Amino acid sequence: RRSADIVMMDFVGGIRRRARHTYPYPMPGPLLSFIEESFAELDAALTPQERGRIAGFGVAAPFELWSWAREVGAPQADMDQWRGVDLEAEIARRVPYPVMLQNDATSACAAELVFGLGPQYPDFLYLFIGSFIGGGGVLNSALFTGPTGPAGAIGPLPVQGRDGETVQLLKTASIYRLENLLRTHGMDPKPLWYSPDDWVDFGAPLEIWIDDMAAALAQAVVASASVIDFSAVIIDGGFPAWVRERVVTATEAAVARLDLQGVTLPEIVEGAVGSRARSIGGASLPLFSRYLPDQNVLFKELA
Repeated sequence: RRSADIVMMDFVGGIRRRARHTYPYPMPGPLLSFIEESFAELDAALTPQERGRIAGFGVAAPFELWSWAREVGAPQADMDQWRGVDLEAEIARRVPYPVMLQNDATSACAAELVFGLGPQYPDFLYLFIGSFIGGGGVLNSALFTGPTGPAGAIGPLPVQGRDGETVQLLKTASIYRLENLLRTHGMDPKPLWYSPDDWVDFGAPLEIWIDDMAAALAQAVVASASVIDFSAVIIDGGFPAWVRERVVTATEAAVARLDLQGVTLPEIVEGAVGSRARSIGGASLPLFSRYLPDQNVLFKELA
């Protein structure tokens, strides 16, 4: 919702080439132009033999981009333009490879399953903190998307804020919330989106954000563990590793303050893939479609 990346990725998750575009909010026309132009540059750098090895074009994107427009300061009329856009079809008209579309947080979860901590945990809840928080669930070492696709999305989960009001998790545990806090403290929030690995320490706004987010994440962890006894909750996001470490530590402390009677707590651990998990997961979609053992679990909505 604040940036787009196009990456060329190898078979083991290594990013060979990359282009990035940031914006106040996404619009179909400029976004498709970025994809078309960036793809042409990446494709031009390949030899004919290398082009023959391309498995496909995977797309990781938020579903219902028109939702929660007010939270990110986007005009609702502009975001409503997405209602009539078939992103998969639009991209397919612009690239000569098979195109596959999946939710961005689900894609990030798949990247963690295959390239990250998946081999260590057969069942885990995955949380990716981007402009909005999203997530995914893994059961028996397979990604579970549910009958409509977004199972484990976690963002709409109701949690209690520090003021006692009930809100959706995404309204506390999302980077747009830090963006608003920086503005309130008279600081420029644009560096949040330039490079997710190069944040500076924003001081008090960052501390407030982490504390409030950890309190909300703790409720999500306990609520999820009350339904499914996940072996782990894996937390990652569009920020540097040092921020991720602080978020995990604060979440563990917040969980310890809750009523845990009858709850078997999962391990709360840092993700291994990092800020590019959504890009890696998206680029992996064509590979997963060919080689992932349980394709029906991951791709049933794409069939």
